[in-house]
Amino acid sequence: MNTIQKTIAYGLLSGLVLTSGCSKTFLDVPPQGQQTPTDFFSSNADAATSLVNAIYSKMLDWNFHSFSWNGITSIVSDDADKGSSPGDTGTDKDQLDNFTFTPSSISFNEVWGGQYEAIARANQALDNLPALSINDTLKNRLIGEASFLRAYCYFNLVRSFGGVPLITKVADPTNASDIQNGRVRATAAQVYTQIESDLTRAVSSLPEKSQYNAADLGRATKGAAKALLAKVSMYEKKWSVVQQLTDEIIASGQYSLLPNYGELWRESSENGVESIFEIQGRGVTPNKGVQGYFESQGARGENGWGWGFNTPSQSLFNAYETGDTRRDGTIIQKGMTLWDGRVVSANAENPYYNYKAYVSLSRETNNGDTWETNKNLRMLRYGEVLLMNAEAANELGQSAKALTSLNLVRARARGGATGVLPNVTTTAQADLRQAIWKERRVEMAFEHDRYFDLVRQGRAATVFQALGKNFVAGKHELFPIPQPQIQLSGGQLTQNPGY
Repeated sequence: MNTIQKTIAYGLLSGLVLTSGCSKTFLDVPPQGQQTPTDFFSSNADAATSLVNAIYSKMLDWNFHSFSWNGITSIVSDDADKGSSPGDTGTDKDQLDNFTFTPSSISFNEVWGGQYEAIARANQALDNLPALSINDTLKNRLIGEASFLRAYCYFNLVRSFGGVPLITKVADPTNASDIQNGRVRATAAQVYTQIESDLTRAVSSLPEKSQYNAADLGRATKGAAKALLAKVSMYEKKWSVVQQLTDEIIASGQYSLLPNYGELWRESSENGVESIFEIQGRGVTPNKGVQGYFESQGARGENGWGWGFNTPSQSLFNAYETGDTRRDGTIIQKGMTLWDGRVVSANAENPYYNYKAYVSLSRETNNGDTWETNKNLRMLRYGEVLLMNAEAANELGQSAKALTSLNLVRARARGGATGVLPNVTTTAQADLRQAIWKERRVEMAFEHDRYFDLVRQGRAATVFQALGKNFVAGKHELFPIPQPQIQLSGGQLTQNPGY
């Protein structure tokens, strides 16, 4: 089944719905496979909500935010190594680590498929919701959520592959134009325009975080839409837009920095003061959580709890300044005692592991299974908003404003200590730019942005080649269009340069 046919199939499966409930159960999935009557959603608020819940649910799947996602967003970067055992390639994770991947490497096709499956669900929601006879406030919010989630998927795709097929409605399998649209690439500029349109609609339609009740905590918010639009605008170097949006988020009073950086990735901090958008894990049957995300990164070997992939690099370890609490909040070392008392064996197979992907079986709720856990994935948070605000201000020649936001992030990283991580004081634009970029690396390690950051900053070839990586300028700034997708399109999907 080719890409557009898959999209059509997902779009026509109107029985693919979920039920609503409390904060970690609005993702519950009932038995699927029955064809839903055409009028099922017409006046049923719960059924209408289920259209959007289906998009959130897709983000828990193996091919969305898990092993392949870690491969193309983290292992490929200078922050991480493949890890695991030398002979365990993770199918193609060794290729990603060394820039020897090809269009046939499996990770690209998995990520491509996962994003488009979520887009198909978003398209179904956005096609159906406007005509439904439900409360207008709820309708507008659901449209805003679906728009945000579709924009998120297209942002993942355009950063990874450049221009991609731009599918914004449920395809009609009898319409030749719809079929053809799924076989050809829009330009990157066209994809960015669609993302901006979706996020602008989401900003106007969504409530603030504080306006959600507890049962719906974790859904997309006005702040999340603004933060993602600011991030998108940063990639487009629309610095005035980045500054305006991040200023609004800062002034909203909805968010603040969690004082203890190391606690950010614990269950107790989920959807907390720093959280802007998280993928909600649930830890119950079915579709219990993000499939394999945590276990695939757990310590490997004696007394280990995982596969040992996506391990912190020595380059990342060395990037932290003396006294920076973020190093021990990000990197597990062999022999280390973790926050819950667990001791990492000195005989673990790798020297470092990702602390942000650690699940405590003794101090956090779980079903004893690290494959699909309660743990959420932090995708947007206030610390990043401050750094985007700093970067925008510096690019606009406002060094004092940039320093204010940057030094707030550094102050938290001191952990209350004195004499470490002094405030940045330089006002020279080029020097301050480098300081902000360095801060972004250590603040956001393993949050799936480092590779894309280096590309947008124009530094990818310099950084990777200095580490002996096989990065080819003019080629590896984008990943290859997956070969299976080119074949399924009948050769109409064009390949990126160099592949």
